[in-house]
Amino acid sequence: MISRRTRYVRQRPAADGPIREIGAVILLLLALTAVGVLGFRIIEGARWLDCLYMTIITLTTVGYEETISLSSTGKLFVITYLVCGLGVFTYSASTLGQWIVNAQLQRVLGQRQMTRAIDELSKHFIVCGCGQMGQTMCTYLESHDREFVVVDVDEERLEEVCADRGWLYVTGDSTDDDVLVTAGIDRAVGLSTVLPTDADNVYVVLSARMLNADLQIVARATGDKAIQKLERAGATRVVSPLASGAMRMARFMVNPSVEEFLEIAEGRDSELRLIELQIDAESPFVGQRLAETDLRSRGMMVVAIRRQSGELLMPPEGSATIELHDRLFAFGTTAGVGELAGETSEA
Repeated sequence: MISRRTRYVRQRPAADGPIREIGAVILLLLALTAVGVLGFRIIEGARWLDCLYMTIITLTTVGYEETISLSSTGKLFVITYLVCGLGVFTYSASTLGQWIVNAQLQRVLGQRQMTRAIDELSKHFIVCGCGQMGQTMCTYLESHDREFVVVDVDEERLEEVCADRGWLYVTGDSTDDDVLVTAGIDRAVGLSTVLPTDADNVYVVLSARMLNADLQIVARATGDKAIQKLERAGATRVVSPLASGAMRMARFMVNPSVEEFLEIAEGRDSELRLIELQIDAESPFVGQRLAETDLRSRGMMVVAIRRQSGELLMPPEGSATIELHDRLFAFGTTAGVGELAGETSEA
């Protein structure tokens, strides 16, 4: 079934409040320092640097040697300034400390909330790498209502990319088994690794295959040798972005209309989708001939059927019988796909 579980949404505090508080504290400290410097300058006529020095040691109560010989008026000023200034300084320090503690506490609570959300996932996807390719894949998965977890070693990048979009993520090295376990690899149905180097991708494929023998693994490769190694390591599919991009550009030159049609069909805003349907025991289509089903009336056009044995019917005859564990490849409208979600599993 197509999962409709609500995605994780990080609760962020209103940014204006803390920023205003911190700004007010900084302005208060600057004003307090300016009052002290001007006071020593006017009363004692000392140099500006000495006035600043006296102001700082008075506020911080460090007790260093005085550089200004204080008059009676100067001593009264120091007493008054110390009493008032120490209170303001203490308030400012406590406000800053409270802000830091709250930020750290919120960070810890947010991580726990996200960990719980990941633990609740099942039949989800794991994307190893949060670079440009990884982000594009996540956007595609999100547009198709698929649940996923992003894994990357760069915490700052994850915060920047994933937090505001509500994407679940795990900070860590994708080649580490413990990190993959945290991402729920034992419950996942698919994993893609798009790390920068082929060596890291091979290592991720090896680890993922050992942790989940039934996992669908798609890996990125930069050369022919890497493709062979990734396949031997256990990758279900290996994709070379350079080769795939070049082939698609060539197809655009040779068959521009066909490629444009496929591009529209694959677009996130398109009403037409190319999907794969898994026929399970609960499907009402088991045992029916293709022509007898109401798929056409639901806006679905079956273009191929793959049998459990591996046999591929393309295009299938109307007399072809739909069998248990068949996979149907079809073009369909978004509404039709949503209607079938309750009767058939979208692979």
